[in-house]
Parts: sequence; structure tokens; C-alpha cells
Amino acid sequence: MKQFFSNIKGDAFGGITAGVVALPLALAFGVSSGLGPSAGLYGAIFISFFAALFGGTNTQISGPTAPMTAVSMVIVSGIVAANDGDINVALPAILTVFLIAGLSQVGLGLLGLGKYIKYIPYPVVSGFMTAIGVIILLTQVLPSLGYNPKEDAGYVNLFKAQAKEVILQNILKDEAGEGVLVLENLKSTIDRASLITKENILKEAKTLASKEASGTIGALKVLPRALQNINWLELLLALGTILIIYGFKRITTVVPSTLVALVVMAGIAVAFELDYIPIEEIPNGLPIPQLAIFTQFKLATITPYILTGFTLALLGAIDSLLTSIVADNMTKTKHRPNKELIGQGIGNSIASIFGGIPGAGATIRTVVNINSGGKTKLSGMIAGVMLLFVLLAMGPIASKIPTAVLSGILITVGIGVMDYKGLKAIPALPRDLSFGPLKVSSEVLIMLVVLFLSTFWDLIFAVGIGLIISCLMFMKKIGDLTSEYSEVKPLKEKAWPDEGDFPETLKETVFIKHIKGPLFFGSTSDFQQLYKQIPDTATTVILRLGKMQYMDQSGLYAMEDMIQDLKTKNVDVLFVNVLKQPRYMMERIDLIPSFIPEENIYNDFDDCVKSLIK
Repeated sequence: MKQFFSNIKGDAFGGITAGVVALPLALAFGVSSGLGPSAGLYGAIFISFFAALFGGTNTQISGPTAPMTAVSMVIVSGIVAANDGDINVALPAILTVFLIAGLSQVGLGLLGLGKYIKYIPYPVVSGFMTAIGVIILLTQVLPSLGYNPKEDAGYVNLFKAQAKEVILQNILKDEAGEGVLVLENLKSTIDRASLITKENILKEAKTLASKEASGTIGALKVLPRALQNINWLELLLALGTILIIYGFKRITTVVPSTLVALVVMAGIAVAFELDYIPIEEIPNGLPIPQLAIFTQFKLATITPYILTGFTLALLGAIDSLLTSIVADNMTKTKHRPNKELIGQGIGNSIASIFGGIPGAGATIRTVVNINSGGKTKLSGMIAGVMLLFVLLAMGPIASKIPTAVLSGILITVGIGVMDYKGLKAIPALPRDLSFGPLKVSSEVLIMLVVLFLSTFWDLIFAVGIGLIISCLMFMKKIGDLTSEYSEVKPLKEKAWPDEGDFPETLKETVFIKHIKGPLFFGSTSDFQQLYKQIPDTATTVILRLGKMQYMDQSGLYAMEDMIQDLKTKNVDVLFVNVLKQPRYMMERIDLIPSFIPEENIYNDFDDCVKSLIK
């Protein structure tokens, strides 16, 4: 506890500064998620405070981040669409998925899985981060142009016929649930249909229009209409925000440029009473627990999103632990990964209960905290308290912020989050894959696959496919390397240094096989050809296994098949220097000693040769 308050002045300044940096981003991420600015602010408050309190990185500042918001956006839009576009009806299910993500992170920490996050390949992370940037840019184009598909009468009219169809389908579903036999009682259906008003049709058409224009593909579809209906005031507010963010950094970095842009552009819009589009109103008072998460829980509603929630947890874990590494490098300390996951999970769980969007360790905010004097967990907690103060004291003022200003902030976030290091390396990476005459780099291929699938299809499946391709590529490379160093050659072609004095009388009948590297499923196909390459004059095969460190089940059975084939040809097999793990595997299936008795196993090559001379 004494250490906890050992740096009050530095932690206070660091936490307040980090909170100031977090404020505009929290509002922007909340709007981008689809739940509104208050959700972003709630997430920043609770995650920052509780992740710092229970986490394993002293200087970490947590809150909504671009990757977490991008995945949250997918969850929100999907569940809202499944609830006829009604955000209030969909909210309990959305927050339940966020709660699942938080609890999953706690579980990952308790199981001690934090140390395994580092094994995710860089091309997968690179492609994903670049995709996050592209998604943010594409989805923020419409609000920066001041275009709302639901307010475009011409576009909404395109969906009126479909809206009528949807409304009629809902009537039929209701009747089926009530046991009404439509064909026998068509009058009931007609009576209900007659109650459909133009307002009902228009509302449903707007929902369909909004759904069609959502996501990256939807944004691209309606971009031509948006360009024909530009709201020049909104565009100027967005461009002004972007220019201030990049321009102010050239003057000084002491004051966050995003905050300067927010204050200046919002101040201009309010002071001159411009006819701009404001953000959703931020509620006054303390955040209220959303108990509907528990009282209205329906497993069927969230079942399709359980995997997404778990993926959100993994993404938050990666995001947070990468930031923890940055913090370690700056402070010369060592974070505790599993405790950090538990802290992040607790923070996200509490945030979801109060209606906040999920988040993770935020690199920029953490760096700001450290540079401003933060050294202990108190700094992250102060950042959360500072944001709570802003909510209570300045909620009505913050509600006057123009939507276009937050879009401008998000556009700079999208540009900044992309992995330029990985993109710049594309021309330099070795082209180790061939598709006919075309040669490409496997690393680049993985990155591009994840990038395009994440951007235009599904973030979760994109990462999964990227991991699968990475594993297959790795297996192929290891298999190729093993095959390269495990070729079957007569002794007279190539010998190891200790084989130079091998007796001439044995060279036509004794065949030596060197196995270098692991014998696993990626290398078994070449290994299985061993007996076909052994000349008919051979009566004995010596397998030198001192460099075969590992054998999996596929390799084990390949070895068994090979020995059986050699035995049918009356060829004796001798082992030299069998290592611990391969020997254990061969003993499990009785390959040793039933097929290879102990007298045929030697620790030294010279001893093996001497036994042949006798």
C-alpha cells in the first residue's frame, strides 16, 4: 500500500493527462461502435479504473481502442439488425456479449494463457491492424460527408417494397406463434395487414436502408449517393479537425492535438450557431447498471455471438499485452501477463454491466502517462476518476459536440493504427511461394488475406483463416527443411566426419541414414520413401537419430511402417543415439523393443560399427 502511494504527484499528473487524451477518443469510439458517445465514455471510466487496480502493468492506461471498437461495431450492428433495428431491444444482448468477452479474459488469465499470446504470427497481426484502419476510414467517410442513409428519402424509397414484405412476414410469424391457421383464417391476416400505416413502412424502410449501408461494403455501395449529397458544413468540420490534429503536433506535443481539435472545432460550431449534426445526448448523473443483461437474458439471442465474444477477449488480450511490453521497455520493469488479463477482464466485465463498450491497454495513452510522471497503478485509476468527473460536470456541454468532429478524429485514428512497417516490407520479403509463373512471399500472402477478409467479410474468420494458413506455411517450411537435411544417400556420396574410416567391406551391404530435425507429419511423406531408395545389396540399415529431437504420432507410425517394410526384406535396422522424446514415443507402441531390440540400439557410432565387424 505504501508503494501504491509512493508517487502521488507524478501519478496524478500522468493520470489526468492520460484522461485528457482519452476523452475525445472515448467519445469517438462510442459513436463509431453504434452505442453512442456515452457508451465510449462509460467504457473508458470503468476499464481504466479497474484494469489499473487489478492488472499486472503498473503504468497501463486502458480504455476503448480502435481494434476493440471495430469488432464491437460488428457485434452491435449484427444484434441490432436481428432486433428490427431497435437499439433498446438489442442492448441487453449486446452488453451480454461484451460481458462474455470480459469474463473470458479473466478465464484466460486464471488459466495462465497470457504467455502464449506471443505466438500469434506477425503477418496476422499486421493484416488485422491495417484492416482495422481501413474499416475505420471507410465507415467514417459517410458521417464526415454529413450523409445519413436513413435521411436520404430517395434511398429509403428503394426499400419500401422490401419493408412491406418484412412487415407481412412478421405478421405471419406472430400468427404462427398464436396458433392462427392462415390459410383457414385468411381474414385475420388481412385485418392485421390493413393496420399497417405509411409510418410503419417508412420506419422499416429506414431500418433496411441503414442496414444495407452499414459496414465497409455498405459504405462503398452508398458512397456515390453520399458524394452527390455532400453536407459541406459537416465536411468542413471534419477536415478542420483533421488539419488541427496533424498541424498542432508540429507546434507542440505537450497538449494533445485531438483535444485541441475537439475544443476548437466544437467551439466554432457552437459559438457561430452553425446548423451542424450533434452527437447523441450524454445522460446526466452516474452510470446506471444495465440489469436487463440478467433479467432479459436469452441464450438463443447471443449464441451466434459467443465465438465473437471470445475472439473479442483474445483481441483485447493481444492489444493489452503488446502495450504492456511497450510500458516495460519505457520503465525498465516487468509486467505480469496473466494478472494483466485478469485486470482487463474485470474492467471489461464491469464496463459492460454499466453499458460501456469494451477496451484494452491503449499504447498512446500509456506512453503519455509514463512521460507525464505516472509510475504506479494509481495513475490509471486517476485517469478513470478524471473521466467520471468530466461525465458528471460536463455531460450537457459534451452533448453539443458535432458528429463530424468525432469522425475527423476517428479518421486520424484509422490512419495511425495501420501497420506501415509491415506494408513497407512487402517488396523486400523473400518470395518463397510459386503459383505457376507467379512468385509471392508467404508472409505477404497471409497479411493480405487477413487484410481483405477482415475488411470486406468478417474480422473473426479472417484471423482464424490467417492463423491456419500461417500454421500450414510453417509446417511446410519445417517439412522442407527436414527433407533437405534428411535425404537418403549411400555412404560413399556423403559421410559425417566420424564415418570416414568406415570399413570398405561393409559399404555395399550397410546403408546409413542421417535424420536431422523433427520427424513429424510435415516430413513423413519423404521419410516413407526410405526403403524404396535402399539398394537391394543392403542387409543392414543404420539410422543415426542423434539430431532427431522430436517425433509426433505421424512420424512414429511412419517409422514403424518403414521398419516393417525393411524387416520383410530381411534388412536389419540399427539405431544410434536415440534421444529421450523419440525413444519414449517408440516405447509406447512397443516399437522398442519388439521391432528394435535393445542390442540393436547404440549410444555411439563406433560401437555400432564394431558390432558389425564381429
